[in-house]
Amino acid sequence: MSIRNILVHLNRGPRSADRLAFAIELAKKHQARLVGAFAQKAAAHHIGMVLVWPPEEYVAAAKDSKTDFEAAAKGLDNAEWIDINRGSDAEIIRHFTEVGRHFDMILLGQPEEKDSLTPDDLAEQTILSSGRPVLFIPAYGHFAPKFEKPMIAWNDSAAAARALNDSLPLLHGAKESIVVTITDSHEAVQHSTAMLTTHLESHGIAAQPEILVAIDIGTMDMLLNRATDRGADLMVIGAFGGYARWFASKGAGTKYLLKHMTLPLLMSH
Repeated sequence: MSIRNILVHLNRGPRSADRLAFAIELAKKHQARLVGAFAQKAAAHHIGMVLVWPPEEYVAAAKDSKTDFEAAAKGLDNAEWIDINRGSDAEIIRHFTEVGRHFDMILLGQPEEKDSLTPDDLAEQTILSSGRPVLFIPAYGHFAPKFEKPMIAWNDSAAAARALNDSLPLLHGAKESIVVTITDSHEAVQHSTAMLTTHLESHGIAAQPEILVAIDIGTMDMLLNRATDRGADLMVIGAFGGYARWFASKGAGTKYLLKHMTLPLLMSH
């Protein structure tokens, strides 16, 4: 199990360069191929009565993105820049997720309300429709893919199991790994948590289990607080996996975590 082919989302937003730098470092660490996919919203323009695509602004933005990618990835074997070449939300999402299915891992930035370049649903639909693990980089702060203190959020769901196994290449070499389970009853999860740590040990990954009793602040806040307390530099969690049963709607916990994340998140569905 390895990471040999990485896709990173690029646009002309202020965090795109940081995301690319993170992706390049990750590709070097795993000796992986890196593809930068330029995708940002734009509207076709009129020439008389005819709609023309792409508009000049999009062409210029794509050209600048390619130039920056080639400069940053210089010396990286098998690096490639591609243009999704669509401007509407639906078409960007469809084409990006289709491309993403052909990679081991997808890197995206944290969704932001003020981001006018990225479709609002790109993050969620990439998780749901690409079939690949998605690594999200926070919108604030500087991060590197060292992952010395990863935290695994575990609830014995299929999504959690998938995220865990997708994360294994990132966990090797960690100095300290923790498995956090939030529950109403210690006895109900002790066996599953013990089996999980044994599974990790079979991959050469030592992990410390932590079972926390659910409190009123909610599951996702508890996970974020625990990550901060332990100095975690990666959270691994199954997306839309039923962690936050206190939320009113399915997937609300995943959306909440994406909105309030303070460290890189590896999500699988």
